[in-house]
Amino acid sequence: MDTSEIQTRRRVSAAERRDELVEAAIIEFTRGGLHGTPVDRIARRVGIAQPYVFSLFPSKRELFIAALERCFDHVAETFSRAAEEFDPEQCEPGTDVLMAMGRAYVELLRSNRELLMLQLHGYAACDDELIREHVRLRFAMLVSHVLMISGATPERVNQFIGDGMWLNVQAAMDVGDLSAPCDWIHSGMAQAVAAPPTDLVDR
Repeated sequence: MDTSEIQTRRRVSAAERRDELVEAAIIEFTRGGLHGTPVDRIARRVGIAQPYVFSLFPSKRELFIAALERCFDHVAETFSRAAEEFDPEQCEPGTDVLMAMGRAYVELLRSNRELLMLQLHGYAACDDELIREHVRLRFAMLVSHVLMISGATPERVNQFIGDGMWLNVQAAMDVGDLSAPCDWIHSGMAQAVAAPPTDLVDR
């Protein structure tokens, strides 16, 4: 590392470093979750020493929460942008703003797998009381946001959110469908009949 690079690194503000750490945390927590991700791995991705991480975030849990907050922010921003850009005159007949938001979310799942997997790790970490409180609050805020920007009824928003959770599982397993009649489920059923679950585990 030359002198100019060292000087450049020294000019990075704490706010900028926090931002870098959150972005790095999203990637690393996506792979290992809360409990399986060492803070040192996140620090190395940013190029700083682990003790400096704890000068910006009191604990790994706080860094995990910051990553989750950014994830929820990104989803909310995706919905907002889709609602702002929605023009019924430019869409197929019968398309409404919720449908446009749903399509934007599908594209987000396709283009940013890290945010998808971090969502799932966030739900899995809800045995931690503080994380559970944050996830519940941000989920409630997201539902309220969808209600506000869509103008849809609570019943339709409930369906929209339920469909979104379905899409999360579908995207996480990298399958195009979760319905009972779909080909890959039939294939799995056939394999299960041919090889009991205990045999599959032994493979």
